Amino acid sequence: MEMGHIRQHRLSDNIVEELETMILEGTLQPGQRLPAERALAERFGVSRPSVREAVQKLVARGLLISRQGGGNYVSDSLGSSFSDPLLALIEGRPEAQHDLLEFRHTLEADCAYYAARRATDLDRAQLQSAFDELQDCYAREGKATRAEEGAADARFHLAIAEASHNFVLLHTIRGLFDLLKRSTVTNIGGMYELRSETRHSLVAQHQALFDAIMEGRADDARRIAGEHISYVQGMLEEREEESRRLARAQRRERPDSRRTPAS
Repeated sequence: MEMGHIRQHRLSDNIVEELETMILEGTLQPGQRLPAERALAERFGVSRPSVREAVQKLVARGLLISRQGGGNYVSDSLGSSFSDPLLALIEGRPEAQHDLLEFRHTLEADCAYYAARRATDLDRAQLQSAFDELQDCYAREGKATRAEEGAADARFHLAIAEASHNFVLLHTIRGLFDLLKRSTVTNIGGMYELRSETRHSLVAQHQALFDAIMEGRADDARRIAGEHISYVQGMLEEREEESRRLARAQRRERPDSRRTPAS
């Protein structure tokens, strides 16, 4: 019986798999420059030509971008699911903000659940750092800008997604990061204007979520994350109802009602 040849697995294929894993798990992020060929060769224990071949394969597949004289980078397109024009369109539509919060309700509850179950010591350290940054913004009440607070809030939720160790959840959150950041800034401004106690409520919610994940209480983490988004949804709806009431009152105020009665 004639036996077929067994195709030998090339070293470059092994390197491709390693780099793919690093991109999937977030070790290599969109736009990040790869280490030099020599450093990668030493890390993987292979020759530089094998590294070069692996990089060329990933460039051909659109995962990496090679810049003449400037090194190799993870493709920026991997980090954004929404173009800038689409982001602007969504920002200007209240109904789109509702849709985003509905999406976050499911997505972030699951992220919190898996983060509480799967977080490593390194994940918890990174989550602690993101939480401390957010707490610092809260502590600098009146001094931290809404943009700073919104970015810190989004980074905290991104750190939870990273700790979930679910590739799809992580890259979905990553792809939505700019949208989440901008939406959070918008929501924060409206909520703070509506109720003075909003800041304290958000501080307590994030603290409870952080504690549940750090202590491995997965079911509590999922519930608290869902309650947090529900709170923001409720505040957004209340703000919009307040705006509608104001608009109705302004329409009822006729120009001739302010005139002095004729004698």
